[in-house]
Amino acid sequence: MCILYMAEPSSAAEWRQAFSETVLELEFRQWPDVGDPRDVEYLIAWKPMPRLMEQFPNLKVLYSAGAGVDQFDLSDLPEHVSLVRLVDGTMADIMAEYVIFAVLALHRDMLDYQISQRDRAWAPLPIIPACERRVGVMGLGNLGQVALERLQPLGFQLSAWNRSPKDVPGGRCFVGVEQLHEFLGQCDILINLLPLTPETTGILNANTLGALPMGAGIVNVGRGAHVIEKDLLAALDTGKVGGAVLDVLDQEPPQPDHPFWRHPRVLLTPHIASNVQVKGAVDVVARNVYRERRGLQLLNTVDRSKGY
Repeated sequence: MCILYMAEPSSAAEWRQAFSETVLELEFRQWPDVGDPRDVEYLIAWKPMPRLMEQFPNLKVLYSAGAGVDQFDLSDLPEHVSLVRLVDGTMADIMAEYVIFAVLALHRDMLDYQISQRDRAWAPLPIIPACERRVGVMGLGNLGQVALERLQPLGFQLSAWNRSPKDVPGGRCFVGVEQLHEFLGQCDILINLLPLTPETTGILNANTLGALPMGAGIVNVGRGAHVIEKDLLAALDTGKVGGAVLDVLDQEPPQPDHPFWRHPRVLLTPHIASNVQVKGAVDVVARNVYRERRGLQLLNTVDRSKGY
C-alpha cells in the first residue's frame, strides 16, 4: 500500500518528511519512481493524468494538491474512487489573512493613495467607518465561512451569496440565481470564494458587475475563470468598479502586455492568497485512512453532483 506524489517537485521532501512522522503504514513514492503501479492506492496530484485508472488500477483516493478541483474531470474517475480536497484549518486561516488585507486595502482607499504617492500628491480622503461599509462573500464553503468569521470583529456589514442557505452571523445569506443581483446591489466590497463549476464560470461579467453599487471594490481569490477580464477592465475604466484585488487570473502568469500589470486600480498578486499546508494535508490523509478502514465517510470528499 503506497501513496504516490505527483505535485510540485520542490516540495516533495517536505511531504516525504511529514508522512514519515505519521503512524501510517503507508509508503511514500514520488513520480516518476512509481515502482509497481498496482501498489498505488492513494495519489496526490495537481494536474489530471490521462488514462489514470489504466496506470493505477487499485487507486482508491485522488487527493487534489490545491484548494480547487476544477482541473479534474470527474467523469474520468470511477464511482469507487474518491476525489478529496486537502483543505485544513491552517489553509483557511491563511486565506482569511489575505481576505482581511484585501478588504482593508479597498476599504481604506490604498489604491488611491498609491496613485497619490506616484504623483507626489498629499491628498487625504474622507474615512468611512467599517460599520458603514457593506462586504459580501460569494461562496460559503470552509474558506468563505472562516473569512466571514474573521471579518466580523472589524465591524463591517456582512452578507453572503451561496447555492444553499447558510448562517451569516449578524448578516444575511442570499441564495441562488434569483437573489444574486439583490446580493450584488448591496456589496460595497465583493469577495469571490466560489468553486469553479460550469455554473460559476464567467459569473463576474458585464451584467453582474453592473449590478454592483457605483465604485464597488472586488476581491477575487476564487479562480481566474470566474471573471470576464475585458468586462472587469471596462468597469474599472468607467469607475463602476473602484478597485480590484486579484490573486487569480484566467492565464497565470498573464502576458507581459496584459492591462492588469499596470492598471492603477488593480492590485495584483501571484496566486498566493493561500496554499495547501503540508502537515495539515498529511493529517487529512491520515484521518481518511483511519476512517476508510472503519467504513466511515472520508473528509473533504468532492460531491460529484456539485463538482466541489
